Amino acid sequence: MSASSDIRRQQFETTNWSVINQLGGPDAELALAALCEQYWFPLYAYARSRVRDVHQAQDLTQGFFAHMLAKNSLRQAAPDRGRFRSFLLTAMKNFMTNDHIRENALQRGGGRTLISLDFEDGERHFGKAAVNNMSADRIYERSWTLTLLGRVMDQLRAEFEQSGTVDRFDVLQPALSSTAGEFSYETIAGTLEMSETAARQAASRLRKRYRELLKSEVSRTLEDSADVDDEIQRMFQSLEPERC
Repeated sequence: MSASSDIRRQQFETTNWSVINQLGGPDAELALAALCEQYWFPLYAYARSRVRDVHQAQDLTQGFFAHMLAKNSLRQAAPDRGRFRSFLLTAMKNFMTNDHIRENALQRGGGRTLISLDFEDGERHFGKAAVNNMSADRIYERSWTLTLLGRVMDQLRAEFEQSGTVDRFDVLQPALSSTAGEFSYETIAGTLEMSETAARQAASRLRKRYRELLKSEVSRTLEDSADVDDEIQRMFQSLEPERC
């Protein structure tokens, strides 16, 4: 992530509903850029799974954000509408099914790139997120989860980089996803030149900090922080195989 995008994120490091309220003000394009940076990929994955054509999915994604900015459509949103994840998907569905709105947005773009999006990287991620016969809605949910978890991991790694201990993070990171039987504290202790007890404590602190960052990130997509645990459970369910 570039320094400019870091600054942009810091300026809008509040709830996503607060970012939406900025769309009608003088910082509208900055707010939209912050929103796009965080959430464009799940929307692209949804469009990509619906239309199949790569370039059409790219145009739809750019057109959706162009429509948001031009019409201030998201300013009509209210936190009481529920989860931001669900709200964005509904907005994208409405955009894709309304021929008049969609065509106007695409014409307004005129082939111009409203916001720079790395579609090449997005296509690689789409290949990982999409599973054969998975519904477009499920692909969106799965992509949302993977995007948010990736952002949390980036934040955690950045903290270790700032403290000059990123090598320790690289060694301990498997503790976040491995089961107790798969993770060798003896091996980690040897690599980090510490006791096995210290290695267990370090892994425990890493997991705790990861949970804190995850809850913080998820809470930004909700109006009621009491829903955080439920939302996290729903997110991880989206990574499970889809039942027929």
